[in-house]
Amino acid sequence: MIVLSESLLDQGMPYRNPLDIPREHVHNTSTHLTFNKFWRRYGKFSRHLMKIKLKKYTKFLFVRDPFVRLISAFRSKFELENEDFYRRFAIPMLKLYSNHTNLPTSVSEAFGAGLKVSFSDFIQYLLDPRTEKMTPFNEHWRQVYRLCHPCQIDYDFIGKLETLDEDAAYLLQLLKVDRLLRFPPSYRNRTASSWEDNWFAKIPLAWRQQLYKLYEADFVLFGYPKPENLLKD
Repeated sequence: MIVLSESLLDQGMPYRNPLDIPREHVHNTSTHLTFNKFWRRYGKFSRHLMKIKLKKYTKFLFVRDPFVRLISAFRSKFELENEDFYRRFAIPMLKLYSNHTNLPTSVSEAFGAGLKVSFSDFIQYLLDPRTEKMTPFNEHWRQVYRLCHPCQIDYDFIGKLETLDEDAAYLLQLLKVDRLLRFPPSYRNRTASSWEDNWFAKIPLAWRQQLYKLYEADFVLFGYPKPENLLKD
């Protein structure tokens, strides 16, 4: 999207290769026209413009196996040093589910002392009824049906991360921009479905069953098979 919009410049020229764009720019919301900025820019006309865009624009969505998505979110936000996620989420999790007190204020100090959120802590946080009473799920683990509203929005194309290379190539053709851009090859270290058994091995069966119920709509809506092997003794 950054390459196609030519919204970011490198030495006065737009980026041509997505892999050349620094990670911090990709995730910097101040650089892009986000939903909140759109709303502020157009004020009372926003709703009308949104209706036009939803009717006229090509609408697409990429989804992922819900349990694999959770593993990926955990790896990205809690296994790597992330100051924001440490302060907002890791500190409360460590206090609630690992009985830690007087935690370091910085993630580097915490990692140095071996204080990291476990996958079990993360699952407890997701299942804890108090969590969403405080604040809605973060977008990295909020159910996709709640995040992208596929029952309200008539998407033209829904791709899957499991078939990302083929689906992205097809989408670029559909948008008639395949001559301007080639989607980069899949990331080698991407979290894979085959990892599920290992990651969930130490998670109690009852928790796994509760977690499936929590994300069941995403499994059903997007055609992902029920992970029977994780839901039975």
